[in-house]
Amino acid sequence: MEKGPPHLTPTVPTGIALFDLDGTLIPWDCQLLFRHHVIRQEPWRAIFLPVFLTFLPLLKLLGDGGMKRVFLSYLLGMDRETLNRHAATFGKRVAASIYPELHTAIQSHRSQGHLLILASASPEWYVREIGNALGFHLSLGTPVDPVFPIPLFPDLENHKGPAKVERLQQILPPSHFHNGLLINSHGYTDSTADLPMLAICHTATVVNPKPRLTALAAQNHWQILRPTRPWTSRLAFAKRALALLLGIGKNPGALRDP
Repeated sequence: MEKGPPHLTPTVPTGIALFDLDGTLIPWDCQLLFRHHVIRQEPWRAIFLPVFLTFLPLLKLLGDGGMKRVFLSYLLGMDRETLNRHAATFGKRVAASIYPELHTAIQSHRSQGHLLILASASPEWYVREIGNALGFHLSLGTPVDPVFPIPLFPDLENHKGPAKVERLQQILPPSHFHNGLLINSHGYTDSTADLPMLAICHTATVVNPKPRLTALAAQNHWQILRPTRPWTSRLAFAKRALALLLGIGKNPGALRDP
C-alpha cells in the first residue's frame, strides 16, 4: 500500500473535496502549458517536437500512457534541480490562473474544514507544486520514474480514470470511506474519464461539460459550471494550442504571474 503524506490521519474529515486539474481548474491540458513554459526558457528543447509527431499516428497502439512518455521526450537530459525549478515557478503561475468560479469553490470547501485533494493525470512533478500553491492537503498526479538525467521516454504510471480511484484507496485511511464512498464528498471534473472518481463521491460539479457529461449531470442532479475560456472559437483555440505545442508566443495559455 502506498503511504500517504504524514499529515493524513485516521480522523474522519468533515468532508472531502476532490478536484481534477486539466480542463477543470484551468481551461488547458497542463502538459501543453508546461511544455511551453520550459521551451520559453530553454528554446533548444523545441527540437524534440518531431519525435512526438513521428509517434502520433501510433496513438491507438501506444495508448494515453505510451504517448505521454513520448510527449515528455522534450525533457531529455534534464537534471533534478532544473526540473524542480521549472515545476516550482510553473506551479505558482497555474495556481494564479485558475477559473475564479473554481477558486471560490476551493475556498468554500476550505472554510468548511474539508480535506482538499487534487487528482490529475498530469505528471506529479508539477501537480504537487500547483496543489501546494493552492493549499491542497493532498496532490496526486502521474508518477514518473525518478531517473535523472531524464531519459528520452521516461517510465510512468498513467494516473487516469480508474487509476485515480485505486491510488486514493491505497493512500487514504479506511476511515475516509463509508460503503465505498468518500465521506461527505464532492467531486469536480470536466471529463467523462473521471466518472470512476465521481462514482466514489456523494455529489459532483462538472465544468464546461461536453454533451454526454452534461446529460449525466442532469440525470444525477450535479451542478454545472461554465466558466469563460480564453478563446472564442475553435480556430482561436487551435491557434493557441499550436503555439503552446511549438513553444512560441509570449503567453498563449494566458497564465498570470503570482
